[in-house]
Amino acid sequence: MLPTPRLLLLVLLAAPLIAGAAFVPLLSWVAVIYVLMVGGVLISDVLLSPRPDQIEVERLHEQRLSLGAANLITILVSNAASRPLRFTLRDEYPVEMPVDADLLAGVAEPFGLCELRYHVRPQRRGDYQFGDVVIRYEGVLGCHRRQVRFPAAQTVQVYPNLLEARKYDLVIRRGQLRTIGLRSIRQLGQGGEFEHLREYTTDDEYRRINWKATARRGKPIVAEIEAERSQQIVCVIDAGRLMATPVADPLQPDDAGLTRLDYVVNTALMLSYVVIGKGDQAGMLTFAGKVENFIPPRKGKAQFQRLLEALYNVQAQPVEADIAAALAYLDQRQQRRALVIIFTDLANPAAVQPLITHIRRLARRHLPLCVTISDPNIANVAGRPVQDSHGLFRRLVAEQLADERRALLDQIQRSGALTLDVPATSLTVSVVNTYLRLKEEARL
Repeated sequence: MLPTPRLLLLVLLAAPLIAGAAFVPLLSWVAVIYVLMVGGVLISDVLLSPRPDQIEVERLHEQRLSLGAANLITILVSNAASRPLRFTLRDEYPVEMPVDADLLAGVAEPFGLCELRYHVRPQRRGDYQFGDVVIRYEGVLGCHRRQVRFPAAQTVQVYPNLLEARKYDLVIRRGQLRTIGLRSIRQLGQGGEFEHLREYTTDDEYRRINWKATARRGKPIVAEIEAERSQQIVCVIDAGRLMATPVADPLQPDDAGLTRLDYVVNTALMLSYVVIGKGDQAGMLTFAGKVENFIPPRKGKAQFQRLLEALYNVQAQPVEADIAAALAYLDQRQQRRALVIIFTDLANPAAVQPLITHIRRLARRHLPLCVTISDPNIANVAGRPVQDSHGLFRRLVAEQLADERRALLDQIQRSGALTLDVPATSLTVSVVNTYLRLKEEARL
């Protein structure tokens, strides 16, 4: 229990009475009575205020936190006293996670409940530890302050971004895929499956009109045909040293950002979720100095859980990635035609030639797609106006690096692979849209 400024002021007011007692003895009795009254006010404040055993605190959050996303943490404060509880709260969140609010303030009404919220944004996958919840509150008369620690320690796991998958589910139910930048598949002809009926738009062809449904509803109705299912998609993930480089998010300038590997892991998880939702088969291969893990393509929710657990454990290795060994391994074990999405980095030009050699072999049976994360620093400097000679030198170097990168991507394309070089923040949407477009064009 700590004194408040109000109590200290009341105590200090007794000083003039005590000093005056040297000249007027009667004031000593007045000072004693005044101090006893202040003591009575303090005791009343303690008795009238909520006791610690009348307060309960509970922390609520998802069982698995999502990497790189704003995860909601809810703190419930229950007040079983007959007086209101005005408090300041601090949750001992993992220090490795940035938060949007460090101290929370609230009021729990008598026999009521107060709900406080804040968000954490995990930067790395793994296990983390929440500590206790500390509450500081003043008495109803404002004469004392209490600080109480409520046990709430628990371990939490940070997985690849599961919130994006839930968001995808929500928007697909509402038919609003374009609001998150994703396209929907519309494919005519053979090899497709009926998906649903919808109203005719001016962009639709007349032969797509379902005349029976049109007659029943009294307005033009067309049938959506979904592309063929049970096709196979394999994500090949480079977990070498170059993928451990952090990429800053322009929207979070004070944040170091996720690593290239973490962006890739989030994208691979979201892509697998969409693939399995479309009835296709998703698989994964991770490699660094050697092949670390291979999950053959399958369909179903159980496969998604296998991929989720495998992606949770993918960590960048401090070695040079052997992409030649990884693609040779995949070519031996993946017999059926598949869309092979290779997530890698082109910062080491010496590794591009082995990549091109094995892509040529892979392209005989499969459809390779090489995905890289563009360097935001090079793009910013290359397009920045020149102010002085130093700025001109930096811009020339950035443009030279950008030209070299485009030349490498052109070589990969000529070897028989598709390429995708996009910023980290748009990686997921770009990769998923590319899969949907290839599926729509029946190229898988």
